[in-house]
Amino acid sequence: MSTSTHSPARAGRRVALAGAVALTATLALAAPAVAHAEVEADRPQALAENVTLSFVSEAESDSAGFGKLRVVLPEGIAPGDITLDEAPKGWKLAATNDGYTLGGPALKAGVDAEHKIKVRQLPDEKELVFKTVETYSDGEVSRWIELPTGGKEPEQPAPVLKLKAAAAGAKTVSPGPTVSATPSPAPSATESDVAAAASDTDARTAEADDNSSTGVLIGGVLAALAVLLGGAWWLVQRRKASSQS
Repeated sequence: MSTSTHSPARAGRRVALAGAVALTATLALAAPAVAHAEVEADRPQALAENVTLSFVSEAESDSAGFGKLRVVLPEGIAPGDITLDEAPKGWKLAATNDGYTLGGPALKAGVDAEHKIKVRQLPDEKELVFKTVETYSDGEVSRWIELPTGGKEPEQPAPVLKLKAAAAGAKTVSPGPTVSATPSPAPSATESDVAAAASDTDARTAEADDNSSTGVLIGGVLAALAVLLGGAWWLVQRRKASSQS
């Protein structure tokens, strides 16, 4: 009798375990990829001179690599105030009217794009925002240009560099040399924001569709799991009744 009672119980546990594994796998597949664009400084202090800024654009495509970056400089840093310090092999920097572009031979898929620039002097601010637009070799574009609003963290936050207060006696140096901005097919900062807003709307619509599809998939898994568990319970009860009779 012991064998006939415990066997279906073990079968029920196996069914439940299999269902849990299937659900976990489904949720893992449904989780979105996370990537960011970030900036750091060797001396993050207002009015600091000859500061090296390090930028990292994390790869989020499995099929294409970075081919170009566009960075909008914050107010107080002019294109003529920066020089390229380090970049992927073969990549060149070109000044634009509001920042710079950096690009060259496409990186391999999954490889982060890292580069460094030297800034003549940081402005007297508490934080600096470097809106960044990334272009992949297949034409896909990621816009890291959003700022927190209403206490909510944005989905695609712009790189932000927080600064310490200026050192005692620090002063603004004279303006640097003016450089000729290379015409860029990329829109200006304002136009980028408008285009990004439209793109974000499309992205949110697509995301909503994806979420809907994911919800249907998860709902199906849960329903199947419920049926399996119910069947296992019924089988256990039936065999208990048979053994008792």
